[in-house]
Amino acid sequence: MNNKHYDVIYIGSGHAAWHGALILNQMKKRVAIIEKDKIAGTCTNYGCNPKILLEGPFEAIESLKHYGDIVDTLPQVNWSKLMDYKRETINPMHEGLEQIFKDQGIDIIKGEGLLKDAHTVSVDGTEYHAKFIVLATGQRSHVLDIEGKELMHNSTDFMELDTFPERITFLGGGYISIEFASIAAKMGSEVSVIGHSDTVLKQYHQPYVQKLVKKLEGEGVTFHLNIDVNKLEQTEDGLKFTDDKGFELYTDYVVDATGRVPNVEGIGLEQVGVDYDKHGIKVNKFMQTSVPNIYASGDVVSKKTPKLTPTATFESNYIALNILGNDADKKKFPLKALKLLPIKYPAIPNVVYSLPRIAHVGMTVEEAERKSGYKVKTIKFGEQLEFQYKHERDAEMKVILDGRNRLKGAVIYGSAADDLINMLTLIIEKKMSGREVNKLIVAFPSASSGVIQLLGMHMMGVDIDL
Repeated sequence: MNNKHYDVIYIGSGHAAWHGALILNQMKKRVAIIEKDKIAGTCTNYGCNPKILLEGPFEAIESLKHYGDIVDTLPQVNWSKLMDYKRETINPMHEGLEQIFKDQGIDIIKGEGLLKDAHTVSVDGTEYHAKFIVLATGQRSHVLDIEGKELMHNSTDFMELDTFPERITFLGGGYISIEFASIAAKMGSEVSVIGHSDTVLKQYHQPYVQKLVKKLEGEGVTFHLNIDVNKLEQTEDGLKFTDDKGFELYTDYVVDATGRVPNVEGIGLEQVGVDYDKHGIKVNKFMQTSVPNIYASGDVVSKKTPKLTPTATFESNYIALNILGNDADKKKFPLKALKLLPIKYPAIPNVVYSLPRIAHVGMTVEEAERKSGYKVKTIKFGEQLEFQYKHERDAEMKVILDGRNRLKGAVIYGSAADDLINMLTLIIEKKMSGREVNKLIVAFPSASSGVIQLLGMHMMGVDIDL
C-alpha cells in the first residue's frame, strides 16, 4: 500500500483528535495526525495544563488565608522559579505524547493541512488520502481590533512572562481575565479588568459572580465595566488605554482576553464544500460535516455545547466509534449491531478556575426559578462544615431539585468547587435518588463527605444545619 493512504486523517492533534486516533489505531485502522504546531494542542501546551500548574502556589496561599491569624506569615511566590518549574514540566509534554503516538503506530505529519477534496489533504505540496477525515483545528485567541492592538498580548504570552509587571490589565470579562486576575492580585500587581458590558462571567450565577468580584476588589483588582476602549498607545507613563468618552487607564502589560475564534480559515473548507459559520464548522447529530466522510470535533465545531477539553475528548471518542461503524464490513456484522446512534452529551460540568472557583452543572438557578416544579436549596457548607472545609466559611452551593427531589443542577462557590461539581455531576448523570445518595459510604472526615451528607438530606426532603 502507498504510505500516503490512510483510513483516517486528523487535521489537528489536541484532545479533539488524539483520543479517537488511539481508539482507531487499536482497532487496526491506519491513522495519521497532521499538526502545524506542537503535538497535543492548546490545552496541553498553552492552556489548561500550564494555567493550573501556575495557579498551584496561589491556591495554597488562598487556603492558608482562610485560617486568619492562626497563620502568622503568608508565603510569597517566586515568579521566576515558578516559571522555570512550568517550563521544565509543560514544555516537554508534547514531545512525550508525540513519541507515544508514534510508538502506537500513528503517523505524525508536520505542517499545515489543506483539504483538496473529500478524501485528500495536502501538506506542503504532498498529498495524503483517507477514507475519513476529522477536522480538529480548535480555536485561537481573538484580537480586539483597535488602534495599538499590536501592543497587547494573549493568554499564551501571559503564561510565558519572565518577570511579573507592576501594573497589568486584562481586557474582557470572561473566565480567562478573571482566572488570571486572581493570580495577578496575589503577586501584588496593580490589576485592572476592562469589560464592555455591565458584568463579568455573564454565563454564570451572578450572585456568586458578584461575590467573587467583591473578593477580588478587596485584593486590589479594579473593574472598569461598560467601557469600550478604542485606542492603546505607548507613553512615557506606560501603556495608555482610552475610549471616546474620556476614559483613561495607564498600565504596563495588557492581556487581550476578549474571546476565542474557531480556526476555519486556510484549511480548504470552501474547496470541498464544508459548511461553517462564525461559530465554527457545522455538523449534524453524528458529528459529520456537510461532506459525510469528513467529521469535525472539539472547539472548531459550531455548537451550543460548551467548548471544553472534556467535551472535545467525548466527541473524539464518539467520532472514532462512528467511523468504525461506517467502515465495518456489513457482510460480517448484522445491521442492527452497526446501527449508529446520534451523539448524546451527558451532564457537563463547567468551572471558572478563579480563587475561589465557581462551578456549575445541569439546570441553572435562573431556569429553575422560571419553571414550576423545581426548588432551589442553598447549602452553606462552608459555615456548616467549618473545620472540615478548611475554614472557608463563605463557601456554599445552590442545588436544584425536581418534584421527586432528584438533583437536576447545581452551582458551587468555593476553592474545591471543581472537585465537588464532579461528584454532583455523577449524581445527576446516574439519576440517583436521595435514598441512593444516602447509601453511599465515603471517606470520612473529608470536606466532600460532609457535602454529600448535607446534599443527601436535602434530597430526602430534610433541611438540616450541622
